[in-house]
Amino acid sequence: MLYLDNRNQLILDEIQNRGTVDHAPVYPREVVRRALELSAKAMIIVHNHPSGDPTPSRADIDMTRQVVEAARALGVDVHDHLIVGRKGVASFKQLGLM
Repeated sequence: MLYLDNRNQLILDEIQNRGTVDHAPVYPREVVRRALELSAKAMIIVHNHPSGDPTPSRADIDMTRQVVEAARALGVDVHDHLIVGRKGVASFKQLGLM
C-alpha cells in the first residue's frame, strides 16, 4: 500500500498482507483503518501476480471496489490499483476499472 498526503506526497509504503501462490487476503476495513491512522488523504494499492500475468482477476476487481467504497465513505481517495507481473503492469485506472 502507498499512503499519500493531501499533496499526493508519499507518507508510507507498507506491506498490508502476504499471501500464498494464488491468494492474498485483503480486508478493506484494515486498509482504510491504516489510512486513517496515518492521516492519509489518498492511497494506491499495489500487488503482484506470481504467475507473471498482471491481468486483474474477478477477486482483484471485487476487492478494489470494496476498498474504494469504504475509503470514499471516510474521505480517502484510492488513486489506482496496480498489479505487477513479469509481463508488465496493469493499472485499474487505465483499464477503466475505477
